[in-house]
Parts: sequence; structure tokens; C-alpha cells
Amino acid sequence: MNRKQKKMLARILVTAALLVILHFVPAEGWLRFGLYLIPYLLIGYDILRKAGKGIRNRQVFDENFLMAVATVGAMALGIWRGGDYTEAIGVMLFYQVGEWFQSYAVNKSRRDIGQLMDIRPDYANLETEDGGLEQVDPDEVEVGTVIVVQPGERVPIDGVVLDGESTLNTSALTGESLPRAVGPGDEIISGCINLNGRLRVRTTQVFEESTVSKILDLVENASSRKSRSENFISRFARVYTPAVCAAALVLAVLPPLVRLVGLGMAPMWGEWIYRALTFLVVSCPCALVISIPLSFFAGIGGASQAGILVKGSNYLEALAQTRCVVFDKTGTLTQGVFQVTGVYHNTLPEEDLLAYAALAESASSHPISKSLQSAYGKPLDSRRVAEIREESGQGVTALVDGHRVAAGNHRLMETLGIPWESGEQVGTIVHVAVDGQYAGQIVISDVVKPTARQAVEALKRAGVEETVMLTGDLQPVAEQVAGELGIGQVYSQLLPGDKVAQVEDLLARRAGRGKVAFVGDGINDAPVLARADIGIAMGAMGSDAAIEAADVVLMDDDPRKLAKAIRISRKCLGIVRQNIVFAIGIKVLCLLLVAVGLAGMWLAVFADVGVMILAVLNAIRVMFVKNL
Repeated sequence: MNRKQKKMLARILVTAALLVILHFVPAEGWLRFGLYLIPYLLIGYDILRKAGKGIRNRQVFDENFLMAVATVGAMALGIWRGGDYTEAIGVMLFYQVGEWFQSYAVNKSRRDIGQLMDIRPDYANLETEDGGLEQVDPDEVEVGTVIVVQPGERVPIDGVVLDGESTLNTSALTGESLPRAVGPGDEIISGCINLNGRLRVRTTQVFEESTVSKILDLVENASSRKSRSENFISRFARVYTPAVCAAALVLAVLPPLVRLVGLGMAPMWGEWIYRALTFLVVSCPCALVISIPLSFFAGIGGASQAGILVKGSNYLEALAQTRCVVFDKTGTLTQGVFQVTGVYHNTLPEEDLLAYAALAESASSHPISKSLQSAYGKPLDSRRVAEIREESGQGVTALVDGHRVAAGNHRLMETLGIPWESGEQVGTIVHVAVDGQYAGQIVISDVVKPTARQAVEALKRAGVEETVMLTGDLQPVAEQVAGELGIGQVYSQLLPGDKVAQVEDLLARRAGRGKVAFVGDGINDAPVLARADIGIAMGAMGSDAAIEAADVVLMDDDPRKLAKAIRISRKCLGIVRQNIVFAIGIKVLCLLLVAVGLAGMWLAVFADVGVMILAVLNAIRVMFVKNL
């Protein structure tokens, strides 16, 4: 508990004790009123003060005004009825108990999220001339500066490892508990915790542009984007509060006048004013006004805990309505890197064929060359290679271990007059010839992410009706990936503008049938991310432009998180609807009972406080997403 909550708890306990003591004090008249006024002001002075401020600021109709009118009226009725003030103080006491409980629940959820997102680094270590370390504010560190990250410290700024090896705890950013090993040349992002080794890192961003700053900005500003449900509650409260105040006034005045003028009976002013005051207590819309924003706040926090950053509650609501998911291919469903996926039609051992191709391509920095070198898996000895010659648009020829080697596409084989085998495999095919004889072919392709198929299946189980893949890749490659993953529709060889056009066509075709989400990671995906109903970016490997344009960011690039995000959002929206129906239903029932005289002030207080507590408890259930 914070200091404010402890102070309120003390006021509650002292007030309760005074009520018990005063019950045995034989005081009468104004002395009795003065004694009971002490616990009333002790427990309710802040409510009365807020009500007064609201009146001065012309924002009269809120829960503080309702409680002030109801309890001041009840104190006045106590004078009229001969000194019974317990009910008025009890109303304020139990209202404050409910407020304390609500404050505790809200602060606990905020604290949980705060601990989760406590990733802002306090300092960065700069090397001094004498070999020591100087701690400076991360904001003062420029791009290209060498910083040192000691074991146990957070990485303060994005950068590239120069020296040292270690493992990083990335759970605060990605939700992934498995540590990530890093070494020289690896990119690391701010907010991760260095677990063991000492790292020297050259920064690649200023602090305000680093990953940790962007994440904190997303979470801190999420609450500024309200959902339609929250906007509905705000509009509802503005109309509802003056309406019930008017209804209470009518209840206090009209029935007594009807009895007096129309029926010639005693007006019973005290009875009807009491009912009107009770009506005001019951009508307080605390449960709705508090629990609905809290539900969305808890939903955003629960998603953050799972490595899913949602930029606002309006996007959380849109996620819950998603019925069509459109994927980019490269980097989203695939790993975005070329790998050797097979060797075919080879007349030499596979290892020898890879060695010839890797050595022949050793002078090239092309991704295909790097894939061949990676598949070979051994250090390349440049002394084994001579006379490397690149054939533009075709491949390379070289002398490897004294053998004339050619590695490239089918056009290179045709140029050299070497018969080649056609391949049925999808991907980039590197044909290899040794000493003028065809030696085989190596297939290189972008590898599908291990979790991609599970992600598509999880989306279908979550109620997504349509899955689509858009890619700039060739049609055979696109169709193979879509077929492997079970994606319903695929559009290939698209430029960024073509992707936007396809999404616009989907939006028009599916109008009124749920939201369309687009998932991408590249700079060229930024326009379509912004155009879709909801844009979802891969955060770990995604470009800055894609993350800025997106409404939701998956921090560890695992596409399975998309289905989890949808399920969290639907759980959140379900709880919001439950709270709306429950709160309004109980309110209407209690208001009717009060109006006909079947419920008194005590029942009204228990109904009001009880509904608020149950609604808040229901709201914070969204935080618990581990089993989703």
C-alpha cells in the first residue's frame, strides 16, 4: 500500500471505532449531532471538498456530488428523526471502503505493469582514458560511442557488440524466457539485461530513438487512445448523472404533492426525501466509470507481459473484431534469410560440392554466396582459390584446388556449353560444374519460421475466417509457402503499392464482416500497415518505419503471438461487456426497489460498493493471460 492508501485505511478504522463508541454515549440534541459530525467529517471531508470543487468548476454531476447530497441529506433527516446519524455516516464509511478497495486494485495492476515495463536504464558506462568507467545519462550518449555493459546491467542503448560474449535476458521486451547468446558483431537492443559476460558495444541509435524509449512511449501513450466502449461510458456518464439527479428530485417532490393535493392525505415528506437520497446513492455510476477503463488498461498490460505492445485501447478493441489476417511473407512467415535447403542431381559427395561452390563464391558478399559459405560450415582458405571471375547476372568461375569450377544459374551453364538438370524444387538454384562436367545443383531458399504453421492454425481456432499472404516473391515460391502453412489466398510479385491495393480490395469486400489486420516487418510494409484496419509489426527484426506505422507490435517476431493477442483482446472485450451488463442491470433493479420503498440506504450502499468491487475484480482478470 502507498501512503495515501494507508492514510485512508486509518480513517476508515478510526471512523468505525468512533461509531461503536458513540453508540454507548448518552448524548442528546445538538451535542449528539456535534459528536456524530466528527466521524462524518473525518470519513467524508475529501468527498465534500471534491463535490464543492465540482460545483465551482461547473462540473456538478459526478459520484462525489451524489454522495455529498445523499449523506448531507441523511444527516439532516437524522436531526428530523431525533438524532439517528448512524446511517449517514455508515453510507460514507462503506463508500470509502469501496473507494479504498478500488484504489488498491487499480494501483496493484499499475504496479504490476510498472514492474513489467521497468526497462528504462538509469545510466550508460563510458570508458575513460585510464581504463575506468564513467556513468552518464543515456540521453548524453551519441551514435557511434563505445559503451560498456557489465553483468547484471540493462543494455541502455541499441548497438553492436564489439568485444565480449554473454547471454541476454530479453523477457521484458519479448515475453520470451529463453536467454539469447550474443557475441562480437551481434546487434543488441536496449532494455535487455546482461546476465554474465562483459560487453563493449558501439551504439547505433541515440537513446530517444532506441528500442527501450519507443516501447515506453507506446505503453505510456496507450491510454490516450480510447476505445468506442470507453467513449460510450464517458458519454453515458454525462447524460446518466444529471438524469438520475432529476429523477431523485421528482421522487422527493412529486409523490408527496400527489398525496397532499390529489388525494388529501399526509404528504410524508421525510419518507420520500429519504427514498430520493437513497436513490442518489444507488445511482452512482462508479462501477462503470472505473471498471471499463481499468479493463482496457489491464488488457494492454497483460498483452505487454506476453511481449505484445498495443498502442491504445481502440486497437485492442479492433483486434477483438479481427476476422481476416493478411501476412507479408519475408521476415513475417519466413526467417528472411537465405539458407541451403537441399543438394540434388549431384555426382560428387554433398560436402565436396558445397566446398567447391563456397570457395568459388568466397570473394562475393551476395546473400547467396553467404548462404553457401554458411552451409559449408568451415573456414575458407583463400590459398585454395585462384582466377575468380564473376559473370554478370550468371554466376562465377574460379580455379579451386586446381579444378575449374563454375557456380551459377542455368544461363551460366548454357554459356559454358554444359548440359544441366532442371530442378523441381522451389527456390534459387545454383548449378555447379567441375572441369566442364555437371556436378549437381544446390537449392537456396528463404526458410519458413518453425512457428508459422502453428500461428496460422491458432488464428483459425481463434475464429479468423480468412488468411491471405501478400509477397513480392515469385509465384512458385509464394504458392509453396502458402500451401505449406495452410494459408487460403496468396498474391505474389507485388510492389508496395500493389499490397495497399490488395488490402483496400479486401476492406471493401469484407465491409461489415469484421476487421482486416495486416502483419508485416519491412520498410515497404509501412504503407499497408497504416492502411489496414489494424497494422501489426514484427518488433525484433522489423524496421523502424514498420513499427512506427503499426498499431500493435510483436516484440519477439513469433507469429503465434498474433493469435494470443486476439484472444487477450476478446477476453478483455468480454469482461467489458460483462461489467456493463452487470453494473447497469444491478443499478436498474436497485433503483426500482428504492423507488417503491423495498430497499433502504444500507442496501443501497452495499449494492453500490459491492457492484464496484466485483466489477473491478472482474476487470483485473485480464492481467492473467498465462493460460490463454
